[in-house]
Amino acid sequence: MTETTAPLAAALADAPVYDCRTAFAEELAALAREDDRVVAVCNDSVGSSNLVGFREEFPDRLVNVGIAEQNMVGVGAGLANAGRVPFVSGAGPFLTGRALEQIKADCAYSGLKVILCGQSPGMAYGELGPTHHSVEDLSWLRAIADLTVVVPADRAQTRAALRWAYAHDGPSYIRIPRFKVPDVTPEDASFRYGRAQVLREGGDITLVAIGTLVSRALIAAERLAAEGISARVLNTPFVDPLDEPEILRAAAETKGLVVAEEATLSGGLGAAVASLTGQHSPVPLRLLGVTGFAPTGSPAQLLEHFGLTADGIHRAAREVLRRSASAS
Repeated sequence: MTETTAPLAAALADAPVYDCRTAFAEELAALAREDDRVVAVCNDSVGSSNLVGFREEFPDRLVNVGIAEQNMVGVGAGLANAGRVPFVSGAGPFLTGRALEQIKADCAYSGLKVILCGQSPGMAYGELGPTHHSVEDLSWLRAIADLTVVVPADRAQTRAALRWAYAHDGPSYIRIPRFKVPDVTPEDASFRYGRAQVLREGGDITLVAIGTLVSRALIAAERLAAEGISARVLNTPFVDPLDEPEILRAAAETKGLVVAEEATLSGGLGAAVASLTGQHSPVPLRLLGVTGFAPTGSPAQLLEHFGLTADGIHRAAREVLRRSASAS
């Protein structure tokens, strides 16, 4: 069973928020100091990947290929094949969309230790519109065999994900959030391959969330608690492989599940949970995510548009409980 951590306090709505790219840059530099095999590869994104400090400290270990994402992933694979540990960093939509074939063939099929870092994923580039939204990445990459897909929820998980990927013998993709989030990971929490974290226990309904939606799920759980509803909150940073035992335990022990992700509903975390529970433990289920092409707007406006808020998760939970009650 997945490690269970103590419930978090209810002050998240007013908690300070942080840009996880800072944690990414600091941890990458720390790894580079420890191991001279660590290199960074980027696509003319030194600034947006927060790699200015890395370039200054390790000028010979940053490869900037320009706006050429397919080449970027190929260079990363070549460096891995030569014994380096490449962290390949670029904006999520271009890293995953434009270089999908290279990710599949050069990294995953070849089994090379390439750490793909998707910067500013989800709808963090809000005002730049659908060309810059990275909401399909989880769906595309879940379809590739032998590629681990990780979505950290805060600074601590971003650091832990980089450390884990550095030690992992194989390719991985990590979302690096640009949208600022509060800290939600308890100090004693571990980060283990394919495992979820139970941030809050509950017996009525389970809220499954990743990335920017984890803090919102915790706030929704507090609101449900005030109404006498006990909500379990699962943070599932490993989208692939999914923590199947923990999801199935939640399906067996609560009346239904709400899954929330800043990604398209076609093939992402919600699809994975629906496929798993549908085959092994059918329960009332509500999937929250992006449908169609996300429009142009601020990240906050877009999250509100798709119901990816504490209020939206709260409403979805009440809906699932009503469906469960009417079916019993």
